[in-house]
Amino acid sequence: MNAECTLQLFADGAWHEVGSVSLFGAEHEGWKAHTYAGYAVEWAVRHAGARDAHAFACQFPVGLQAFEEPHWPVFLIDMLPQGHGREELLRRLGLAPTAGIEADWRLLLAGAGNPIGNLRIKEAAQSLAEHPDPMQGFSDDEVAERGEHFTEYLAQHGLFVAGSSGVQGEWPKLLMTRADDGLLYLDHTLPDERARQHYIVKFGRGVDSQLATILRQEAPYMELATLLGLRVHGRLELRERALFIPRFDRIVTPKRVIRLGQESIATLTGIPGFGAVPSHDQVCLQLLARCTQPETEVLEYIKRDVANIALGNKDNHARNTALQRDFQGNVALAPLYDFAPMYLHPDGIARRIRWENNDDGHPDWSRVLDRLCDLAEQSIAQQAQQAQKRRPKHRAVAGLRREVLVQGLKGMVPALRHIAKEGVALGLEDAVHAYLRPAIENQARQLEALT
Repeated sequence: MNAECTLQLFADGAWHEVGSVSLFGAEHEGWKAHTYAGYAVEWAVRHAGARDAHAFACQFPVGLQAFEEPHWPVFLIDMLPQGHGREELLRRLGLAPTAGIEADWRLLLAGAGNPIGNLRIKEAAQSLAEHPDPMQGFSDDEVAERGEHFTEYLAQHGLFVAGSSGVQGEWPKLLMTRADDGLLYLDHTLPDERARQHYIVKFGRGVDSQLATILRQEAPYMELATLLGLRVHGRLELRERALFIPRFDRIVTPKRVIRLGQESIATLTGIPGFGAVPSHDQVCLQLLARCTQPETEVLEYIKRDVANIALGNKDNHARNTALQRDFQGNVALAPLYDFAPMYLHPDGIARRIRWENNDDGHPDWSRVLDRLCDLAEQSIAQQAQQAQKRRPKHRAVAGLRREVLVQGLKGMVPALRHIAKEGVALGLEDAVHAYLRPAIENQARQLEALT
């Protein structure tokens, strides 16, 4: 097995070989193996210092330096197939569907040829090219009516879906693209010149009524997010047991498809694996250091946590929020996704990412703002000291204006009250609205009291 993988990045309408990652540790260690990563010399010289879509990730600026880590670079872990896509690919590779981290490297080299964002693994893309699937289109109804059995239907017709099923998460998902003929194709089979709209299609699974409710409510939840002033990309559409989610990492223009850089906040904060998470405080510090409009992004991030608490979305792990990077130097939070009433999950999901020393599920927002403003001030002071010693390591951290954050959070109050009063008319099911109403009203009161 090859102990090195080649990283390709899509820019200016083409894939470029921009770097590589080498395993120093044993393959059976999976993502925990010691690695060495670096950029190709030509790319490093041409885009030196870039942290936008020209880079692997924000924490991996383009340059001639090497990145040696005791584990895989976290952006590589973002590309590793998980959930149903992982199980299917393991079977395809002749491995047990329950195989653990010892199979990670093989999965990466076979299944990261068409991931979210603008990075891919060359070896995985070559594997897809060597086993091309027929380009077959499907109507929306054909996809929706088969629901979770659609992937089985594809397999029966000789279509290998791993190139379009690498989206992480427990729900069965496929990357599908609407073509110029109006039909939907597996994303990896359709050439860019025919693409018109890119989707993630999420399928219902099993017969559990609570899981079914979560899927039904995800589209109305995104409408509520819009009402709350959160950054939303497009309307979700539920057809039967298939949820059509417009992708925001692709922009279709008359001349080409633009692939934007995307990284999870696990990558942003350097947290490897799938169990550990950063604190909200750590995330906000990185948003201040990396985003083009830091104060705007921190406010958006806090508002999303208010919405998560008000509407019972407890599944706030480190890959349910991402950064988006374009080719003009802009770095910002990606639009909201995976926003649903996860309090209903039969496994009893607990809130994952929390505010430090201020989060029993109901953080004190005044203390949150005080803490973040203090952290910003401390970071500015530390950087000033580094500058005096002529050792500046990072882009300058921006300060935060508490009054701006307060104003932004107070702006959510009318919408929260409207949802508490008219939630059913806005798309919430009766039982969901009845359960959430006290929490929504409580968040409205807390935000209104901010000074």
